[in-house]
Amino acid sequence: MKSDSEIERDVRDELKWDPDLDASDVAVSVKDGVVTLAGFTHSYADRLEAESAAKRVAGVKAVANDIEVRLPSIDQRPDPDIARDAVAALKQELPISHEKIKAVVKDGWITLEGDAEWQYQKTAAENAVRKIKGVKGVINVITVKPNLEPTEIKSKIMDAFKRNAEVDADHISVEANGGEVVLKGTVRSWIEREEAERVAWSAPGVTSVDDRIVVSPY
Repeated sequence: MKSDSEIERDVRDELKWDPDLDASDVAVSVKDGVVTLAGFTHSYADRLEAESAAKRVAGVKAVANDIEVRLPSIDQRPDPDIARDAVAALKQELPISHEKIKAVVKDGWITLEGDAEWQYQKTAAENAVRKIKGVKGVINVITVKPNLEPTEIKSKIMDAFKRNAEVDADHISVEANGGEVVLKGTVRSWIEREEAERVAWSAPGVTSVDDRIVVSPY
């Protein structure tokens, strides 16, 4: 098992290693395998990339992202301009279902509201507006409405786990109550845990995923 100091060192090295990330003003601390990222970045993309970089490090159990986005003056834009670009981005990314989603912008933060039939639509909407110039953050409160029975949802998730080369299905259990899914078990890395959660979210009808999987090499 890696010590907290070793994990902290590796996270710092990973942040420096990433060619698409300027993490010169990001601070790293670790306690019991939980990484806290603080400081600031000059874009929302860098904030997200710093989190992804930390999650890639072996031994990391969780990441608390407290990084603040401080946009350079040249990248700051009025909320109405950001809102117009958000509407256009949603229409391009989700040409059929975009009308069910609304983007509310305040102080550079975009809040996505509305309904979606699939989790991928909720994810696609967020990914679309993340790229807009001037965005400081995204809050995604789009509701996914279930359209399958819990037993069907559980079965589809377990089948997806068995097909996935990155997930050891034998060490994960799935519980479903309506569209709410609970994942339990043990995985070998944070990346595997994240992949299991991604697979669960991809199932039709899933409205929430409570990921209780523990990261512990076995």
